[in-house]
Formats: sequence, structure tokens, C-alpha cells
Amino acid sequence: MQPSTQTCPCQVNPVSPIENPLSYNDCCQPYHDGLCHSNIDKADAIKAENAERLMRTRYSAFVLVKPDYIVKTTLPAQQALLDMKAIEKWATDTDWAGLEIIKHTPKLGKRHAQVEFKAYFNSSDTAEKLQAHHELSTFVKVKDQANNDKRWYFLDPTVAMSVTQKQPCLCGSGEKLKRCCGLYP
Repeated sequence: MQPSTQTCPCQVNPVSPIENPLSYNDCCQPYHDGLCHSNIDKADAIKAENAERLMRTRYSAFVLVKPDYIVKTTLPAQQALLDMKAIEKWATDTDWAGLEIIKHTPKLGKRHAQVEFKAYFNSSDTAEKLQAHHELSTFVKVKDQANNDKRWYFLDPTVAMSVTQKQPCLCGSGEKLKRCCGLYP
């Protein structure tokens, strides 16, 4: 079976199986192909319509070891600070088992959203083989001034903010960090 016709990684839920899961071709592949192929202009790439969709495409990118997609969907001001080799190693070394979306909060203020999820993985280190990485992730919708494009990005809490709370926010909103992305550590 071709990878594109297999069930999309974000459609696998080991706790509560999805009845009619989508194939990778019909789910996350168009997003991955749009941002990861150099011959496609970023402005023309398919944009995630909400934070949950972006979360799902990012999970699938970890499973399929697409570190470039992980970096490109992180807040642009944080991208240069990410360690692509470490992302690739973690993605490769993890035996992914599925994704469960716990809660999607699509509107926090003007431009933020949150997704609570569990990314399941198999572990040989413990008696209980199935483990979960449980996280509440924050996303921000950023407007590109050059082409008036709006796109969702992951706000990575592990990357140190290079501005103080009183300086303009990294997302380019024009608001101070403390009134924008600084609200969501």
C-alpha cells in the first residue's frame, strides 16, 4: 500500500478509535506538500483553517519525520532558534501510537487558540507499554504584511522569548508581548 493511501497518522487514536479515518492523501499530505516543497510559494500553500487542524498536521509530521514542516509551522520569530536535528532525532526515535484531541479552544482573545492533546507512543522502558505526552499547546494567527496572508503558527514554549513583556510581540500583532503571546506561557 502506498503511504498516501494509508490511514493518516493524526487519524489513529489508540484510546477511542476513529470510525472512518481519512487517508494521509486526504488529510495531512496536502498541508505537508504545500509547505515542504520548494517549488510552491508559501503564500500559495494550503493553510490550516484552525489550530486543531495545524496540531494534527504537526503530529503527522512528527510521525512521518518531517522536521522542516515542524519548523515552518512554528512562530516565524522562533524558527531560527529551533534545533532541526534534535526534532528529527526525537521524531525518529519515538514509536508513535496515535493522537487524541482532548479539547480545542478556537478563540482566545483576538488571534490565539489552544489545543489540549495526548500524543501516544510505545515505550519499552516501562511495564505499561502505551505512554502519552499530554500537552496544552497555544497557537497564534499571524498576518503577513507583505501579502495580507493570515496563517496559524505553533507558539513554542520551549523557545526563549527574545523580547521583554513591554516590547512589541514576536507575532507582529503590534501589541506588547504581555498583552499578546506573553499571556500564554
